[in-house]
Amino acid sequence: MISTFLMVLQSCNKGFTDLNTDPTKTREAYPQQFMANALMKSVEYNMMRNRNFNNELMQVTVDLGDGDGKVFRYDFRRTWADYLWNGHFTNLSNYKDMYAKALDSITFSNAYQAVSLISQAWTYSILTDTYGDIPFSESNLGRDSLILEPKFDKQQDIYVGLINMLDSANTLLSKSPSSETIDAASDPVYAGDKARWRKFGNSLMLRLILRVAHKSEMAAYVTKLQNMLGTQASSYPIMTSNADAAIIKWTGEGAYISPYAASVRVQDFRAVSLASFFIDYLSMTHDPRIDIALYNTLYGTSGSGNNRWGISPISGVFQGVPSGYGRSGSEHTRQSYFYSSDQGNAVSLQTEPMTGMIMNYAEVQLIKAELALKGIIPGDPKEFFYSGAENCIKLWMPAWTVNIQDHLAAADADADWNDADPFEKKMEKIHMQKYLALFLTDMQQWFEYRRTGYPKLPKPEDYGEVNGLQNNGEMPARMYYPVYIQSSNPTNYRKAVEQQGPDEMNTKVWWQKP
Repeated sequence: MISTFLMVLQSCNKGFTDLNTDPTKTREAYPQQFMANALMKSVEYNMMRNRNFNNELMQVTVDLGDGDGKVFRYDFRRTWADYLWNGHFTNLSNYKDMYAKALDSITFSNAYQAVSLISQAWTYSILTDTYGDIPFSESNLGRDSLILEPKFDKQQDIYVGLINMLDSANTLLSKSPSSETIDAASDPVYAGDKARWRKFGNSLMLRLILRVAHKSEMAAYVTKLQNMLGTQASSYPIMTSNADAAIIKWTGEGAYISPYAASVRVQDFRAVSLASFFIDYLSMTHDPRIDIALYNTLYGTSGSGNNRWGISPISGVFQGVPSGYGRSGSEHTRQSYFYSSDQGNAVSLQTEPMTGMIMNYAEVQLIKAELALKGIIPGDPKEFFYSGAENCIKLWMPAWTVNIQDHLAAADADADWNDADPFEKKMEKIHMQKYLALFLTDMQQWFEYRRTGYPKLPKPEDYGEVNGLQNNGEMPARMYYPVYIQSSNPTNYRKAVEQQGPDEMNTKVWWQKP
């Protein structure tokens, strides 16, 4: 009876799938279908943590108040770790699926394999620089390999893996035939331009190798960097102008709505004050990105892009709040802030298209300035320094025509290059410009500060303030691991703590250690 029933049921189901499949649509996924959403989500996670974590640590903004959990006082809860970890590790599955589909015999594509590898390397680099040792070789394998408790790889091994991924991406793009295209509509970064993806991947490789160049274990990769910028330059193209910058531009149309506009209330966006360190430097150097009227008065030249960084002065004065001020003995109100989108101003950082920053040409030039200063590559660091400073401004204001040396020399700050300066002073100047070039670029300002100690961030007492910094005034070296990892992956969590050190904010990651 049962067997007869099953035969009848099977007969009834015969052809059901065929009848209920839309013949005009395919059930096969293509690599480009994973691309746009994955890239936009990655940038969204980075933008949100840039705004409320990096900017508070690195004295771009101050979230006024005397409550607990104020990041600008080096005080944050363990739960802050969850957002970036959950978002990026979840999104890595999209990049891995893109790679798998690009390997399929039907949808095979060197180009999509390369884009996936570049995107994975970029994402993993942010995760490891934030937390230290993380799941890498076994991450995101639960669905296909049933690895539900991945091991935490050592950061040194992760960096080797990331550089190798980027090297493979460069090779794949070098042999990608012209007939093999990237769908422009699915590519929110470069609109299908394979050459610029290749430049971004190799420029990202420079960033990563520089970060670990001081480690003796990575000497072979420093040699690789020298070759990339020397005898093998034609085989490793890098960014050569602002047109090569990796940016998702939020046009405000369709899906291209800035996360700052979509996810942050206007009153919250303008609630934080600008920090004194950030706004004072821009004001002292008459930076054209914050006050075109002042710029025109000084130089008698028309600029473009009124107040491109969307900064509002209070009563016409650009003034910030000292970061790290104490809970008692000081009263502060918002003095300068970022315009929100409801204020009727022509430029608001909340809706500014350029906030989807991934990597730009100015950073590449300043990487080369540091390498030349240290004698790792040939060349005059001064030339790379000026190029980085100039292109940092021109990225936001393409029509800016003032000579960069004249601009820096005219500043009311010790901003211009001086060949007579000692090494430390030159490093400080390079990294002040790099600090500006990394504005809005995930948490790269924080990563670079942890690597170099630059720029030199003032303490509250430098402003005559009560010092309210927690953590003994020490810049946090990492984020905690998410608390739930202790129960969901207990064995590998314990091993990670054993190999890296206590799961605390002051535990230095591998590249920070001597």
